[in-house]
Amino acid sequence: MKTYELMTLPYAPDALEPVISKETIALHHGKHLQTYVNNLNALLPESGLEELALVEIVQKATGGLANNAGQVLNHELYFGQFRTKRENNIPEGELMEAIGETFGSFAKFKEEFQKAGATLFGSGWVWLSAREDGSLVITQEPNAQNPVQHGLRPLLTFDVWEHAYYLNYQNRRPDHLSALWDIIDWEVVEARYLHN
Repeated sequence: MKTYELMTLPYAPDALEPVISKETIALHHGKHLQTYVNNLNALLPESGLEELALVEIVQKATGGLANNAGQVLNHELYFGQFRTKRENNIPEGELMEAIGETFGSFAKFKEEFQKAGATLFGSGWVWLSAREDGSLVITQEPNAQNPVQHGLRPLLTFDVWEHAYYLNYQNRRPDHLSALWDIIDWEVVEARYLHN
């Protein structure tokens, strides 16, 4: 039976400062995500889903297994999409074309995405995902849910659970969402878009 391990970050713990602090990374990645990984490994035996890929577990599981598998997948996508801060950080290529076709402009997309994140009640995630035809959609997913559960391919996500931002932003969720654009690794997001 496979077991899951805490993902290795593709950057140093302080690489995302000042947008995401080293202290937040230690708490969010080192404590919260580690707990979800531990819970997933404890719940997986005798579930009938032991040999499935993580995405398939998220699509098929229920209850606590679904919640912990979902949080592992969500956080792996989340932590894997960042790089050090860049000014004028925007996507290019086919992803940018698709954003323009779906939302009219990158500025309009950012506005809609941030609004979806700011207005999601309680804990959860806001996602940019691709449909089978390559068109894009923004969804709000409560708690541990993931767009793969709706047949979508997740590309970009902002975590709006308070532990993702509270140390640095307290209750200012919109400020946190606005700051995240500077650290998105658009090459990673576009690779997810181009991977069918």
